[in-house]
Amino acid sequence: MTTAFSLAPLFRHSVGFDRFNDLFESAARNEAGSSYPPYNVEKHGEDQYRIVVAAAGFQEEDLDLQVEKGVLTVTGGKRADSAKDVTYLHQGIAQRAFKLSFRLADHIEVKAAGLANGLLSIDLLRIVPEEAKAKRIPITGEKPALN
Repeated sequence: MTTAFSLAPLFRHSVGFDRFNDLFESAARNEAGSSYPPYNVEKHGEDQYRIVVAAAGFQEEDLDLQVEKGVLTVTGGKRADSAKDVTYLHQGIAQRAFKLSFRLADHIEVKAAGLANGLLSIDLLRIVPEEAKAKRIPITGEKPALN
């Protein structure tokens, strides 16, 4: 029996986080832990991220993306009339309704989204304002004057 603790579930629903406390809070609120539909969270540079959701069988009008209070929500649902004249002998492509939520870190913005070849790609960019960036303070040989 192993006592190893995997942190992978903590990183599953977070993009651009630098704070562990928020990851634990997010993991504690994840009630379902659903793995449908499968998705990847990719880092493409220092400040560029992409979420890729496998949305096989969905069209643009079946999907909805919203950002509210730092949470990106991706929902999908098939139209009821899309397959009324089809009888499935085997239906392996799920096409069931879903809702995925990703808590975004500060200064992460959704830049674009596109659906191609059954994959929904959502591009994210971290835009840190100048006043929030780290500043280097020069050290001089003189004693600073107190005011």
